[in-house]
Amino acid sequence: MRKLTSFLCGTGAGLAAFYLQRLRDPHTAAHTSWTSSEKPVDSCALWDSNWDCREPRSLVRPVRNSLPEEENRYNTELEKAKAKKARHIILVRHGEYLDVGDSDATHHLTERGRQQAEFTGRRLSELGIKWDKVIASTMVRAQETSDIILKEIQFDKEKVVNCAFLREGAPIPPQPPVGHWKPEASFLRDGTRIEAAFRRYFHRAYPDQDKETYTLIVGHGNVIRYFVCRALQFPAEGWLRININHASITWLTIGASGNVSIKYLGDSGFMPASLLTNRIPRDAKNVV
Repeated sequence: MRKLTSFLCGTGAGLAAFYLQRLRDPHTAAHTSWTSSEKPVDSCALWDSNWDCREPRSLVRPVRNSLPEEENRYNTELEKAKAKKARHIILVRHGEYLDVGDSDATHHLTERGRQQAEFTGRRLSELGIKWDKVIASTMVRAQETSDIILKEIQFDKEKVVNCAFLREGAPIPPQPPVGHWKPEASFLRDGTRIEAAFRRYFHRAYPDQDKETYTLIVGHGNVIRYFVCRALQFPAEGWLRININHASITWLTIGASGNVSIKYLGDSGFMPASLLTNRIPRDAKNVV
């Protein structure tokens, strides 16, 4: 027994010394299972704190000398430029619609799409959010979804901002490429518009914002998926790898520091399974 005890104590001490040495020497440290590289993290993987061009240090004139007055001036202006509260941006995809006709005017919600919007409106109402702003794409299916949701959350329709920048489109060529879907012209036409929409609505709070705010955006699948990638600083070309259901809820929070987090991604668990859809029915036979 004494020999066994001595062996275990010696082994424990040896393991402790072994791991302590590995902590001290980074060249002998074990790598994580998903990488075998000892190179530093690629700069593309680092968070860009000035992604919205509102990082306080980028807005304040740099210190010109080492005088106390100049340092006080810089610190005062820096504090004034800092955001104090978070912004919550809740994105809702439109409900299911029937893709018939040659124009947006004929792309109305199906009966199932209207039911989806009702469930989403009730869910948003249950969350007890006091909405500061509601913005909707100008496309028919988004407008109809918005109208249904507005009744549930009791928001004045006259206060809704209708934005053409949020219309559906192809934001950027996806990776990996999709052979059967190559809207090259759409990427050129829609990409800059959708990026402009992102820059319009995604940014940290203004310094004078004294409470957390909640913005509801009713839009489209491609646009929402692109926004998620851009906001989280993931490769934007990966947007097509994400799937979100009709009338689902995606919730992003932009903190006062400019850091962005995601609370929901395509949440539709509040709907009955019979209402869960993500593709467009091509004819009336497939419509509920």
